[in-house]
Amino acid sequence: MRRRITKKLVNALRPKAREYFIWDVDLTGFGLRVRSSGAKTYVLQYRAGAGRRAPCKRLTIGQSNKHAPDQARILARQALGAVAHGRDPAAEKASDRSAPTITALSARFLGEHIEAKRKPHTLALNRWYFRSLIVPEIGSRKANSLTRADVARLHRKIGAKMPPTANRVVAALSSFYSFCAKVGAVPDGFNPARGIEKFPETARERYLTIAELQRLGAALHEAETVGVPWDVDESNPRAKHVPKKNRRTMIGPYPAAAIRLLLFTGCRLREILHLKWEHVDFERGLLFLPDSKTGKKTIVLNAPALAVLRELPRAGAYVIAGEDPERPRADLKRPWAVVSKRAGFRGVRLHDLRHSFASIGAGGGLGLPIVGKLLGHADASTTARYAHLDADPLRRASERIGQVIADALDGKPKGFPARVIEGGKS
Repeated sequence: MRRRITKKLVNALRPKAREYFIWDVDLTGFGLRVRSSGAKTYVLQYRAGAGRRAPCKRLTIGQSNKHAPDQARILARQALGAVAHGRDPAAEKASDRSAPTITALSARFLGEHIEAKRKPHTLALNRWYFRSLIVPEIGSRKANSLTRADVARLHRKIGAKMPPTANRVVAALSSFYSFCAKVGAVPDGFNPARGIEKFPETARERYLTIAELQRLGAALHEAETVGVPWDVDESNPRAKHVPKKNRRTMIGPYPAAAIRLLLFTGCRLREILHLKWEHVDFERGLLFLPDSKTGKKTIVLNAPALAVLRELPRAGAYVIAGEDPERPRADLKRPWAVVSKRAGFRGVRLHDLRHSFASIGAGGGLGLPIVGKLLGHADASTTARYAHLDADPLRRASERIGQVIADALDGKPKGFPARVIEGGKS
């Protein structure tokens, strides 16, 4: 049946025992399907390809109670335009309907990419990003339907409380979409997380001074010998439950040794906590780490570090023994909290011991390449953060310039040698 589809006609049509179609006289292929249940739906029928042998397809445009006939006709014309350019709107719609969600693909991403190719710590972080921050917000969305605006909105929401974490989430999403493109879940180059402006971050660079190192040494000695006294507020009603004797906290030899090794070697925390005795070469004074953040790594041991290792009793496979001597210790949070508080530190992290090792080397004029080699930096740009501490050549230059200016002010100008003025070299 062919008639001009109008709102009056749509309202007048009644259901029959079987569904039937009304085809529009103005736009070929545009029609209205009336089901036996009474539901009315606009459709477009077309051939997906050239010639009469091309398969006939039917595209559902929308329900009559949500679209006016003229609106549905416009959508049908747009779909026919896509068909004229070789596309198949019905197939595309079916593909979108069956496309996997972000939740489903994130499980593949974490298992096939992160767990298989990254460190356990990176896996734990990415699991938290997806399960706690990404999936609750956009997990039900089809991966191929997410837009840059959606990612920017998520970035702003997380950034309202955790700006650095928001930046990491965007980076995780960008990596996720690169993986999705590789496995064919989204088109090549489709990455809505690309181009999102990050929140500014200030790098935390905290170096212990010589005075602070002295306080740390005293706190360590006290904590491992007699114990650090408790701070008890006697005015607190609950203070009466605190034992009257033995009000001191001691740390064992292994946490104390770990803190000293972090200082003496500049190693990362996991490199020390996961260190096994089989990795220690006392004869050559080296640590041979089979794995680290930057891969296989060799650490040069100085005399203080070797002394710490020689004095430490062996209680299992791991140098820093925990409750289970055959498993690495998880962290040093409690002993470090005791020692750092006793030393009078505020906001000093265990990782800052690594920075302190580097700062002393750079400030001592050892040169950034040597410092980077000791720290195991794979990229020289990572060591560049300590460039301002490599003060010796800068100090000499500043002293020379200052002396020239001072001589001129005193009426005794000497200036730089002629070759400096002419050639720009000293």
